[in-house]
Amino acid sequence: MGKIKWTEKASIHLQTIHEYIARDSKTYATRFVRSLIKATTKLETMPRIGRIVPELENYGFREVIYYNYRIVYRVRGDEDIEILAVLHAARNFKKAFYEEWELK
Repeated sequence: MGKIKWTEKASIHLQTIHEYIARDSKTYATRFVRSLIKATTKLETMPRIGRIVPELENYGFREVIYYNYRIVYRVRGDEDIEILAVLHAARNFKKAFYEEWELK
């Protein structure tokens, strides 16, 4: 069983999502972020369940979708999971991810 590690950038994404939703409801913001995090726990037992990110297939990054959010991760070693980003599907994914992770 693998362990899930959230990168600093992905944690900042969660904070930003929480802050945005909290403008309307702090309670709902907390519930939503908790449920988003819980949606990643299945990766502990099935790390390759997510699809390869089409925009980043050369890097082998995977993603799971939770509501309108793309949770991007990579599998380290055999089973450990590193959550890289949580991005809203309406964003220009490739531009946002490439800039944030300085990919070329």
